[in-house]
Amino acid sequence: MPTYVYECTRCAGQFEIEQKITDSPRKRCPSCGGKVFRVISGGGGIILKGPGFYATDYRSPE
Repeated sequence: MPTYVYECTRCAGQFEIEQKITDSPRKRCPSCGGKVFRVISGGGGIILKGPGFYATDYRSPE
């Protein structure tokens, strides 16, 4: 399930919540009850584990 970040327009607080893509967005801040908007985030980073290609690998010049 994706994690969404919301920011409050009244108290400027941020909170994260896991929601289904089909769920309607939150409308109120859980702290003060002010209106919130969804913050566009960068998402998750790339994790390279195990054998294979790494971020530092380059193709040979031959």
